[in-house]
Amino acid sequence: MFNKILIANRGEIALRIIRTCKEMGIKTVAVYSTADKESLHVRFADEAVCIGPASSSESYLSVPRLMAAVEITNADAIHPGYGFLAENADFAEICTEYGVKFIGPNAEMIRKMGDKITAKSTMIKAGVPVVPGSDGLLKDVKEGIKIAKNIKFPVILKATAGGGGKGMRVVWKEEEFEEQWNKARQEAKAAFGNDGIYIEKFIEEPRHIEFQIIGDQYGNVIHLSERDCSIQRRHQKLVEESPSPFMSDELREKMGDAAVRAGKAINYEGVGTIEFLVDKYRNFYFMEMNTRIQVEHPVTEEVIDHDLIKEQIKVAAGIPISGKNYYPSLHAMECRINAEDPFNDFRPNPGKITSFHSPKGHGVRVDTHVYAGYTVPPYYDSMIAKLICKAQTREECIKKMQRALDEFVVEGIKTTVPFHIELMKDENFRKGDFNTGFINTFKLEKDQ
Repeated sequence: MFNKILIANRGEIALRIIRTCKEMGIKTVAVYSTADKESLHVRFADEAVCIGPASSSESYLSVPRLMAAVEITNADAIHPGYGFLAENADFAEICTEYGVKFIGPNAEMIRKMGDKITAKSTMIKAGVPVVPGSDGLLKDVKEGIKIAKNIKFPVILKATAGGGGKGMRVVWKEEEFEEQWNKARQEAKAAFGNDGIYIEKFIEEPRHIEFQIIGDQYGNVIHLSERDCSIQRRHQKLVEESPSPFMSDELREKMGDAAVRAGKAINYEGVGTIEFLVDKYRNFYFMEMNTRIQVEHPVTEEVIDHDLIKEQIKVAAGIPISGKNYYPSLHAMECRINAEDPFNDFRPNPGKITSFHSPKGHGVRVDTHVYAGYTVPPYYDSMIAKLICKAQTREECIKKMQRALDEFVVEGIKTTVPFHIELMKDENFRKGDFNTGFINTFKLEKDQ
């Protein structure tokens, strides 16, 4: 087992990793930018190293500064969390060269699944269903239109290096194709430095359902069942739950088997997520793989009663997994509490939190790094907390979430709490009748 782990991240995920390390008897190193010096992860780690100014490029994304922190603290492993360098193959490779264990898959695995074209061809070989579309990157507009006609409009243009909805455009008819093609390429180039675009059939009224998997160093891969992540805005998740209200036992078995095949196809090591789109007829298609821990991992932890960060560390240390798949025994739901104004198109709203009270009680969990007096910086992701509730049934879970949201107090900044309160009251949401386009039809009234 590792003696000391450096957490190459910030905020709630850094604090989450520190807590598990402490329980495992592993010393921790926090890294932080000047904007994060008052964050709780800095206070609770055994050691803390400032690695630069507020800008991510000069701190959390600076590999030389991170490796310097490793050297001066003598850490023998790095946990990347999510975001930043968590899916950066070059960083994983450098860690290996330095003799420091990267807690996650190796560089080859990250590269195979990080490029969406390579990932798609890998899934086809593994017998995992994929969305119809181009075999590789589009050469030009003409080729794109030809494929779009063949698979029939609507289609979606996607950046091969994409994520977070960047470089993504839906095209409903041929006349719009060239304009959307140009926009997608420009956005992809600006966001990722790569304007490679591919095309897929646009699945109407889809559910976004993902399967959590774990693979060890001995070729074993298991799944920990599904999470439904269909409540999202601008392709970014707001609510996740397990089990999915759309799932049947038969579909769970099929998707779970496909997720395990996907992991075994690349001899996957670590915790990862296979993300699927599921149409209204319950046909499912591979969308992408995230080769890291997910923001929404607590949902799975609550329904199978396992610490996924602990499992991740154990796998990295060479400990084999159990070999059996896990299925939810309870219902869990997570609401992302973001420093955003839900009445103003979810515009970020950083600033000083003047009052903060998190809900408590049986089956209620809050993962957060903020507190009263903390200033939410404008430089990073706007998520400040995750509220997770669990209960025996989905109906009970929603009621518990309603109660917990009513108790959640954050003053000084605007948050997504009012949005979640109204969502829990929505009749269609309560019935489980929603898809990834749900937010476009959801009416949030400013009467609270």
